[in-house]
Amino acid sequence: MQPSSTLLPVTRVFICATLITLLGAGSLEAQGRKKNPTSKLYVADVSGISQIDTGETIDDMTKKSVYTAQGTVIETKEEATNAMVWSNGTGIYFDPSTRLEVKKFVQEPFTPNRNDMEIEPSISTTETFLSRGSVSLCTSKPVAGSSMNYNTPHATVRIKGRKSVIDVTSEGTKVSLLEGAITVQAGSRDAGGQTLNQGQQALISPAGVIRIQNIPASEIRSLDEKVSMACLARKTVYFDVKEQKAGVADDRITAFDAEADTNEIVAVEVTPPAVAPEVTVSAASIPRSN
Repeated sequence: MQPSSTLLPVTRVFICATLITLLGAGSLEAQGRKKNPTSKLYVADVSGISQIDTGETIDDMTKKSVYTAQGTVIETKEEATNAMVWSNGTGIYFDPSTRLEVKKFVQEPFTPNRNDMEIEPSISTTETFLSRGSVSLCTSKPVAGSSMNYNTPHATVRIKGRKSVIDVTSEGTKVSLLEGAITVQAGSRDAGGQTLNQGQQALISPAGVIRIQNIPASEIRSLDEKVSMACLARKTVYFDVKEQKAGVADDRITAFDAEADTNEIVAVEVTPPAVAPEVTVSAASIPRSN
């Protein structure tokens, strides 16, 4: 009986030491782990009435406002348009009577003070549903691992950049590619989808039939103007990160966030450079030589 009573305290010490080691390792792992920042959208311009449903409130959109993007529903009323920029560098122009649901929009942490704003800041995943209307997209150059899917009642549009227009009506979905690469998939039977070349357009019927054609000359100017609005919106803002340490007093950080630091994405407005006024010299003020 003596050997058993001697081993009992030793066993307890071993178990305690093991638990301390495991807890310490877990704490170090948590300290080194970064949470993905909450993706944002910035409203660059609004004409007429546009609304955003955040899941908690329905707000009339105003210029220069910023929202958490994921889970929102964006809607333009009749004769209303808006342009916005998402924190992965995508500019979007909304036509009147358009409704877009942001099913998923997540973004990995990225390095602040980036130099090349034409490249996506970090890997992102975008899943949306365009139930009606038209959106024009002007994207940054995507990084490896990112995905951007725009779903409609008739098709799934996988966008790899950079300029495109998606239009949804009761007659079907029309996808126009001005620059970059797009794959259009109509229904589950179209497993691989069809890839568009620059200057092409896909017409998808409610029955899931895809027809590929060149963009009609009569549509090019209108499409280009709408995409230009999305590209102009991208030039009004860029996104940076503000690091928040775990345990910092902030109403956006709770006890459940204490195991890791997080980076908050913030929108930084671009201030246009001051342009010197043009000086006009009257011909009458120029001295004449005799």
